[in-house]
Order: sequence, then C-alpha cells, then structure tokens
Amino acid sequence: MDFRLKVFYTVALRLNFTKAATELYITQPAVSKHIQELEETYKTKLFERNGSKIALTPAGKILLKYTKSIFDIYREIDFEISSFNKDRQGLLRLGASTTISQYIISPVLASFHQKQKDIKVNLLNGNTEQIENALINKEIEIGIVEGQSKNQSIKYIPFLKDELVLVCSNKNPLVKQNEISVNDLKSMKFITRERGSGTLEVIEFALKKAGLKFNDLQIEMQLGSTESIKSYLLNSDCFAFMSIHAVSKELKNKELIVLDVENLSIERYFYIITLQGKSDSLSELFIQNLASHYNLKL
Repeated sequence: MDFRLKVFYTVALRLNFTKAATELYITQPAVSKHIQELEETYKTKLFERNGSKIALTPAGKILLKYTKSIFDIYREIDFEISSFNKDRQGLLRLGASTTISQYIISPVLASFHQKQKDIKVNLLNGNTEQIENALINKEIEIGIVEGQSKNQSIKYIPFLKDELVLVCSNKNPLVKQNEISVNDLKSMKFITRERGSGTLEVIEFALKKAGLKFNDLQIEMQLGSTESIKSYLLNSDCFAFMSIHAVSKELKNKELIVLDVENLSIERYFYIITLQGKSDSLSELFIQNLASHYNLKL
C-alpha cells in the first residue's frame, strides 16, 4: 500500500494536517511532505489552503473517490487471503446509531471478538442520518440504525424489534394515571432527540397516524444523546418517548415509569444497512454472527 495515499486519505477525511499527523503517528511536516509529493506526481493541487483551513480541490475529490475503492480492495485481499490460515484477519468498519451503540451492540461485538480475535472492529457512533451518510461515503461497511429512510442506494435488513414507550420520572404527578389520551400529550412538556435521529422520525410518523402533529407537542429541549435525555427526565417533570432497550435498567429500578397512551403503540425494527449490490466476505461474516447471537434468520 502506498503510504502517501493513506496520508492523503486521512487528511481528506479530517481536513486538518495536525489531526491527520496525530492519527498516523507522524509529524505534521511529514504529512505536508507526503501531500506535496502526491501533488508533484499528479502535477495538480489536491487541497486548497486558506489560512488554517483546507478543502479538497476537484482533483482531490477524484483521488479520494478512487482511494476509498483501493482501500476497500486491500481490506478484501487481507481478509480473503487470511481465510486460508487458521486465524482470519482484517478490519471491519461498523456504524451504529446512538441507541444501538449504547444498549444493543456491545454483547454482539464481544461475541464476535471471542470467535475472531484477529479481526479489528472500528465502531462509528452517530444518529441514523450520520450513519447512512458514512455508509454512502464508504467510511463504513455496515450500519445498524433505528430508522428506515428508504435511501435507494442502501439495502435495509430488518434486524431486531423495538418498542418506543412514553416515560417520565417516578416523581412526576401523572404517574398516578393508568392511561392518558393522545390529546393529553399536547399539554405535556417533552425532551426529544435532535433532527436526523431515527427515533424522532419514528415518533413523528406514529403521532401523525394517531392524528397528532409533532409540532403540536411542547418541546422543552432537544438533546443529542439518550443518556442526557434520561438524566434530564430524572431531574424534571418532562416526558420522552424512548426505546424500551434504552430504559430497561431505570424501569427495573423504578426510577423511570412507563405511561400508557390510549390507541398509541410505537413499534419499529432496527435495521442492518449495507450498500445495494455491495458485499464482502468480512461484512457477511459479521452479519451471520449478528443473526446467530439473536437467533434470527436474515
């Protein structure tokens, strides 16, 4: 592998010479030297420099596209050749949306590592939109997400059923009610995830089916993680729709309470996502392990 391409790829992703140098364990002057050599080889600039900021030139964008393809081929070579040996080797770049990375995927990763100790897994965490974009940009090979946005270039495989429940602190006055109506939701204060979250997308769709616009809700705050929402709920009289997987510990300890909403059930699937028509042996091996862990037929 041409190390100069690795340097270029890292700089192109980070758009920062200092961060690239730290990630590659080389000096910043060494990064600059490798980029300069590539620019001399191709007789064109790969980056536009504006003070401390850099951006890819049109030529740089073309080189990035092919560099990603080259690295994909190298990954597949490493894995396919190593399969002739006892211990398979390789790098799997996995992405998972917030709820899944925090509450679902860790036992699967542990199980996979026990079986395939020489395969490294890099896990990218983000909301569903970010994970889908990372897949499209070939920064990961597999994603596991909370929503299905039906992007035509992505293959969606239903993976695990989930339920979103309305929860609040055990100190909230409304916990004394057995059930509330959909109309009652309008007078309640909510904490939600940020735009781009698969969870938020599913909630909006379910409320619409029940005859309630998401904008009808009083949103006190949008927070970027499930843990921050739980912490906020425990210290306020607010409410949130959350994955049953995400609040299982708090429900068991009776710190959070589920409120039933009349004629409102929010169920969804988590999805494994890959690029349409794109498959490699290492990704398939991980998906098989995922299916085996949950006794699924995918």
